[in-house]
Amino acid sequence: MQLFRFANPEYLYLLLILPVLIALFIIDRLRSRNAIRRLGDSALVSRLMPELSRTRPVIKFILLLAGMSSLIIVLARPQYGSKLEEVRRQGVEVIIALDVSNSMLAADIQPDRLTRAKQAISRLVDNLSNDKIGLIVFAGDAYTQIPITTDYISAKMFLSTIGPDMVPKQGTAIGAAIKLASKSFTPGEGKSKAIIIITDGENHEDDPLSEAEEAAKAGIVIHAIGIGSSEGVPIALNAGGRNEYLKDQDGTTVITRLDEEILKKIAVIGGGNYIRASSTSIGLDEIFRDIRKMDQSDLESTMYTEYDDQFRIFAALALIFLIAEIIIMDRKNRKLQNVRLFRFKI
Repeated sequence: MQLFRFANPEYLYLLLILPVLIALFIIDRLRSRNAIRRLGDSALVSRLMPELSRTRPVIKFILLLAGMSSLIIVLARPQYGSKLEEVRRQGVEVIIALDVSNSMLAADIQPDRLTRAKQAISRLVDNLSNDKIGLIVFAGDAYTQIPITTDYISAKMFLSTIGPDMVPKQGTAIGAAIKLASKSFTPGEGKSKAIIIITDGENHEDDPLSEAEEAAKAGIVIHAIGIGSSEGVPIALNAGGRNEYLKDQDGTTVITRLDEEILKKIAVIGGGNYIRASSTSIGLDEIFRDIRKMDQSDLESTMYTEYDDQFRIFAALALIFLIAEIIIMDRKNRKLQNVRLFRFKI
């Protein structure tokens, strides 16, 4: 539910021009100051050139920046929601449980397991329309990263920040992820609910099979995607610009292997499918096609259906700033210097 939005947010990239202009202005001011110093003593130069102003160019430049910023915002068309409605949609609720443990940094799937999974999830979100999606990250414990939502823009934004450092406890607690995902759906009967687990399957923390059984009893379908190689690969770490491999407490290089058996069992118990990811496809599209075959439920969401443009105030500000910038001269006007609109006798 977005109260405020930009109809054309791509124009906001023009704001990146402003730091460049600021840098150029500072360089120009420094050059001008050095040129004046070469003429002689600054106090003497000020008396010889009384119309010279140091502050007016700065004020004019600030007004110019403010005017340009306002015009860019006008182009982006800021809008406020004006009509709030309960919207009913036909769709399913899907929660993706993504493994973010260190083993997901292995590069047996390029560029690495975690990055490849995030790219696939991002593409999936791009193709959603009426469905609700949520995201849980897990390692030694599980945490909600994106609550169940239809706000796909926010979902992609949070997805981009995911990394192994998000979960303080390392490990692979698949059971905790299933348990948390089962509690994260919208309360109510008759909802089509599915969990998609993306992991290398190296579970060391809990009993995921019992949690899968509990989820299946609640009518939740569980799919699993195994990512990695069964042969095993080391986990590459970028330490200070050097490529090193993760080692255990004894100094032995850690080898991570895909455990397909546990994931296949989870999928069977959960009434879903197991797919092994490859370099060409993670398998999300195939699983989501199966999810689409589920009975679609009425999904209610509160959202703004009408928006009012709010660019007029920024257009007025841009006009004021730019007119002020034109009126203010770079140099002092000798004729106007002694003008006093109000005279007070003290």
